[in-house]
Amino acid sequence: MKPIGYWLNRTDKALTCYMNGMLEEFGLTRIAWQVLNVIQDTPEATDTEVLSALAANADISTLTAAIGTVLSDGWAHRPVPGRLALTPGGRRHLADVAVRVDAFRELSTTGVSLDEYRTAVQVLERMSHNLETATITGGRLR
Repeated sequence: MKPIGYWLNRTDKALTCYMNGMLEEFGLTRIAWQVLNVIQDTPEATDTEVLSALAANADISTLTAAIGTVLSDGWAHRPVPGRLALTPGGRRHLADVAVRVDAFRELSTTGVSLDEYRTAVQVLERMSHNLETATITGGRLR
């Protein structure tokens, strides 16, 4: 059996590759779609809020570029300096994208029960918490 790190990396790569291909016709990538979701969920979000919410998903330069893309492509705008909001067209297009994303989620969880999915997420949350809160002393985890 391959270790969990192998499957985490392979799954993330598969998710990103499939989503990027699926979102290409909308002019989006997985990261740009995630940026749009943060903007949708946080009315008049700041760039810092978007960067913070997605820090685990990509580096700052990738996220900053994605913010620039959704602005230049008309998905989002700046209602006031330093704030981000979806445009009316962005809202409509994001609703169209949601239909595809729902189909993607169904495909990616084929054969996985809701209990199995919840268990997998809970285990990964615990593992992340364990490692993020551990300290290294003298080259050893504590």
